[in-house]
Amino acid sequence: MSQGPTAVFDADEIEAARVLFARDCDFMMGAVAMDGLPDAAMPEVAFAGRSNVGKSSLINGLVGRHRLARASTEPGRTREINFFLLDGRLRLVDLPGYGFAKVSRGTARRFQDLGRAYLRGRPNLKRVYLLIDARHGLKDPDAEALDALDRAAVSYQVVLTKADKLKRGEAEAMVAATLAKVSKRPAAFPRVLATSAEKGEGLPELRAEIAAAAFA
Repeated sequence: MSQGPTAVFDADEIEAARVLFARDCDFMMGAVAMDGLPDAAMPEVAFAGRSNVGKSSLINGLVGRHRLARASTEPGRTREINFFLLDGRLRLVDLPGYGFAKVSRGTARRFQDLGRAYLRGRPNLKRVYLLIDARHGLKDPDAEALDALDRAAVSYQVVLTKADKLKRGEAEAMVAATLAKVSKRPAAFPRVLATSAEKGEGLPELRAEIAAAAFA
Protein backbone atom coordinates (compact mmCIF):
# COMPACT_ATOMS: atom_id res chain seq x y z
CA MET A 1 0.00 0.00 0.00
CA SER A 2 1.13 3.55 -0.64
CA GLN A 3 2.52 5.39 2.34
CA GLY A 4 3.48 8.86 1.25
CA PRO A 5 7.21 9.42 0.83
CA THR A 6 9.31 6.57 -0.48
CA ALA A 7 9.52 3.59 1.86
CA VAL A 8 12.73 3.51 3.86
CA PHE A 9 12.89 -0.15 4.86
CA ASP A 10 14.75 -2.85 2.98
CA ALA A 11 13.87 -6.54 2.86
CA ASP A 12 16.09 -7.41 5.83
CA GLU A 13 14.41 -4.80 8.04
CA ILE A 14 10.96 -5.97 6.99
CA GLU A 15 11.94 -9.56 7.81
CA ALA A 16 13.46 -8.65 11.17
CA ALA A 17 10.23 -6.87 12.11
CA ARG A 18 8.17 -9.86 10.99
CA VAL A 19 10.24 -12.14 13.23
CA LEU A 20 9.84 -9.76 16.18
CA PHE A 21 6.06 -9.66 15.86
CA ALA A 22 5.88 -13.44 15.43
CA ARG A 23 7.27 -13.92 18.93
CA ASP A 24 5.21 -14.25 22.09
CA CYS A 25 2.78 -11.43 22.75
CA ASP A 26 0.48 -11.53 25.76
CA PHE A 27 -1.99 -9.30 27.52
CA MET A 28 -0.13 -7.74 30.43
CA MET A 29 -2.63 -5.55 32.26
CA GLY A 30 -5.29 -2.88 32.01
CA ALA A 31 -4.92 0.40 33.90
CA VAL A 32 -7.77 2.69 34.90
CA ALA A 33 -5.59 5.36 36.54
CA MET A 34 -2.11 6.78 36.06
CA ASP A 35 -0.90 5.34 39.36
CA GLY A 36 -1.77 1.88 38.05
CA LEU A 37 0.58 1.97 35.06
CA PRO A 38 3.52 -0.45 34.85
CA ASP A 39 7.02 0.91 35.37
CA ALA A 40 8.56 2.95 32.57
CA ALA A 41 11.66 0.80 32.15
CA MET A 42 10.64 -0.62 28.75
CA PRO A 43 9.86 1.08 25.42
CA GLU A 44 6.19 1.48 24.53
CA VAL A 45 4.29 2.34 21.37
CA ALA A 46 0.64 3.30 21.63
CA PHE A 47 -2.37 3.03 19.35
CA ALA A 48 -5.01 5.75 19.44
CA GLY A 49 -8.02 6.49 17.34
CA ARG A 50 -11.70 7.17 17.13
CA SER A 51 -13.97 4.55 18.65
CA ASN A 52 -14.54 1.61 16.29
CA VAL A 53 -11.70 2.60 13.95
CA GLY A 54 -10.21 -0.89 14.21
CA LYS A 55 -7.48 -0.58 16.86
CA SER A 56 -8.00 -4.04 18.30
CA SER A 57 -8.14 -5.65 14.86
CA LEU A 58 -4.93 -3.90 13.83
CA ILE A 59 -3.06 -4.98 16.98
CA ASN A 60 -4.26 -8.55 16.44
CA GLY A 61 -3.14 -8.39 12.82
CA LEU A 62 0.31 -7.10 13.70
CA VAL A 63 1.01 -10.02 16.04
CA GLY A 64 -0.86 -12.64 14.04
CA ARG A 65 -3.38 -13.37 16.78
CA HIS A 66 -7.15 -13.32 16.41
CA ARG A 67 -8.19 -12.59 19.97
CA LEU A 68 -5.27 -10.94 21.76
CA ALA A 69 -6.94 -7.53 21.77
CA ARG A 70 -10.69 -7.78 22.16
CA ALA A 71 -12.49 -6.27 19.19
CA SER A 72 -16.07 -5.12 19.48
CA THR A 73 -18.74 -3.63 17.23
CA GLU A 74 -19.78 -1.44 20.18
CA PRO A 75 -18.00 1.93 19.99
CA GLY A 76 -16.17 2.95 23.13
CA ARG A 77 -15.58 -0.51 24.56
CA THR A 78 -11.95 0.19 25.52
CA ARG A 79 -12.27 2.17 28.74
CA GLU A 80 -8.82 1.60 30.17
CA ILE A 81 -5.25 1.59 28.94
CA ASN A 82 -4.42 -1.96 27.89
CA PHE A 83 -0.82 -3.17 27.78
CA PHE A 84 0.45 -6.09 25.71
CA LEU A 85 4.00 -7.43 26.12
CA LEU A 86 5.80 -8.40 22.90
CA ASP A 87 8.87 -10.63 23.11
CA GLY A 88 9.48 -9.51 26.69
CA ARG A 89 10.96 -6.21 25.48
CA LEU A 90 8.29 -4.00 23.90
CA ARG A 91 4.86 -2.96 25.15
CA LEU A 92 2.01 -2.33 22.72
CA VAL A 93 -0.49 0.04 24.32
CA ASP A 94 -4.17 0.25 23.35
CA LEU A 95 -5.57 3.63 24.38
CA PRO A 96 -9.26 4.37 24.96
CA GLY A 97 -11.05 5.44 21.81
CA TYR A 98 -12.54 8.87 21.37
CA GLY A 99 -15.74 10.08 19.74
CA PHE A 100 -19.32 8.75 19.85
CA ALA A 101 -18.72 6.27 22.71
CA LYS A 102 -22.03 4.79 23.90
CA VAL A 103 -21.51 5.77 27.52
CA SER A 104 -22.40 8.80 29.59
CA ARG A 105 -20.58 12.02 28.80
CA GLY A 106 -18.89 11.96 32.20
CA THR A 107 -17.67 8.39 31.75
CA ALA A 108 -16.39 9.11 28.24
CA ARG A 109 -14.52 12.19 29.49
CA ARG A 110 -12.98 10.19 32.33
CA PHE A 111 -11.40 7.45 30.21
CA GLN A 112 -10.43 9.84 27.43
CA ASP A 113 -8.73 12.09 30.00
CA LEU A 114 -6.82 9.01 31.14
CA GLY A 115 -5.47 8.57 27.62
CA ARG A 116 -4.41 12.22 27.46
CA ALA A 117 -2.67 11.95 30.84
CA TYR A 118 -0.77 8.91 29.58
CA LEU A 119 0.41 10.82 26.51
CA ARG A 120 1.66 13.74 28.60
CA GLY A 121 3.37 11.76 31.32
CA ARG A 122 4.95 8.65 29.81
CA PRO A 123 8.72 9.11 29.32
CA ASN A 124 9.24 5.71 27.65
CA LEU A 125 6.57 6.30 24.98
CA LYS A 126 8.40 6.12 21.65
CA ARG A 127 5.56 6.82 19.24
CA VAL A 128 1.80 6.99 18.96
CA TYR A 129 0.06 5.49 15.95
CA LEU A 130 -3.10 7.49 15.28
CA LEU A 131 -5.58 5.31 13.41
CA ILE A 132 -7.93 6.92 10.89
CA ASP A 133 -10.62 5.11 8.89
CA ALA A 134 -9.43 5.32 5.28
CA ARG A 135 -13.02 5.55 4.04
CA HIS A 136 -13.67 8.80 5.89
CA GLY A 137 -10.31 10.53 6.39
CA LEU A 138 -9.62 13.05 9.12
CA LYS A 139 -12.70 14.34 10.95
CA ASP A 140 -13.16 17.01 13.63
CA PRO A 141 -12.59 14.61 16.57
CA ASP A 142 -9.35 13.50 14.90
CA ALA A 143 -8.18 17.11 14.66
CA GLU A 144 -8.70 17.44 18.41
CA ALA A 145 -6.55 14.33 18.90
CA LEU A 146 -3.84 15.77 16.64
CA ASP A 147 -3.87 18.97 18.67
CA ALA A 148 -3.52 17.00 21.91
CA LEU A 149 -0.58 15.02 20.51
CA ASP A 150 1.13 18.18 19.32
CA ARG A 151 0.68 19.78 22.75
CA ALA A 152 2.09 16.68 24.43
CA ALA A 153 5.08 16.81 22.02
CA VAL A 154 4.71 13.07 21.38
CA SER A 155 5.90 11.72 18.04
CA TYR A 156 2.91 10.28 16.20
CA GLN A 157 2.27 8.66 12.85
CA VAL A 158 -1.07 8.47 11.06
CA VAL A 159 -2.17 4.99 10.00
CA LEU A 160 -5.17 4.57 7.72
CA THR A 161 -7.24 1.48 8.56
CA LYS A 162 -9.68 -0.53 6.42
CA ALA A 163 -7.90 0.59 3.25
CA ASP A 164 -9.04 -2.60 1.50
CA LYS A 165 -12.51 -1.02 1.34
CA LEU A 166 -11.14 1.50 -1.19
CA LYS A 167 -9.85 1.05 -4.70
CA ARG A 168 -6.07 1.37 -4.95
CA GLY A 169 -6.23 4.80 -6.56
CA GLU A 170 -8.64 6.00 -3.90
CA ALA A 171 -6.39 4.69 -1.13
CA GLU A 172 -3.37 6.43 -2.61
CA ALA A 173 -5.31 9.68 -2.90
CA MET A 174 -6.39 9.42 0.76
CA VAL A 175 -2.79 8.84 1.82
CA ALA A 176 -1.70 11.96 -0.06
CA ALA A 177 -4.57 14.08 1.27
CA THR A 178 -3.96 12.95 4.85
CA LEU A 179 -0.24 13.56 4.61
CA ALA A 180 -0.89 17.08 3.32
CA LYS A 181 -3.12 17.81 6.32
CA VAL A 182 -0.59 16.68 8.93
CA SER A 183 2.69 17.58 7.24
CA LYS A 184 3.08 20.93 9.02
CA ARG A 185 2.11 19.67 12.46
CA PRO A 186 5.12 19.77 14.79
CA ALA A 187 4.93 16.24 16.22
CA ALA A 188 3.66 14.39 13.13
CA PHE A 189 5.94 11.77 11.56
CA PRO A 190 6.20 12.47 7.82
CA ARG A 191 4.78 9.21 6.48
CA VAL A 192 1.21 7.98 6.32
CA LEU A 193 0.56 4.25 6.07
CA ALA A 194 -2.50 2.62 4.51
CA THR A 195 -3.33 -0.74 6.10
CA SER A 196 -5.90 -3.49 6.18
CA ALA A 197 -6.01 -5.79 9.20
CA GLU A 198 -8.36 -8.08 7.27
CA LYS A 199 -6.14 -8.44 4.21
CA GLY A 200 -2.75 -7.89 5.89
CA GLU A 201 -1.94 -5.00 3.58
CA GLY A 202 0.54 -2.47 4.94
CA LEU A 203 1.22 -4.50 8.09
CA PRO A 204 4.82 -5.50 7.18
CA GLU A 205 5.71 -1.81 6.74
CA LEU A 206 3.93 -0.85 9.96
CA ARG A 207 5.81 -3.54 11.90
CA ALA A 208 9.06 -2.13 10.54
CA GLU A 209 8.03 1.41 11.49
CA ILE A 210 7.25 0.28 15.03
CA ALA A 211 10.51 -1.63 15.43
CA ALA A 212 12.52 1.33 14.17
CA ALA A 213 10.73 3.77 16.48
CA ALA A 214 10.95 1.51 19.54
CA PHE A 215 14.58 0.49 19.29
CA ALA A 216 16.23 3.47 17.59
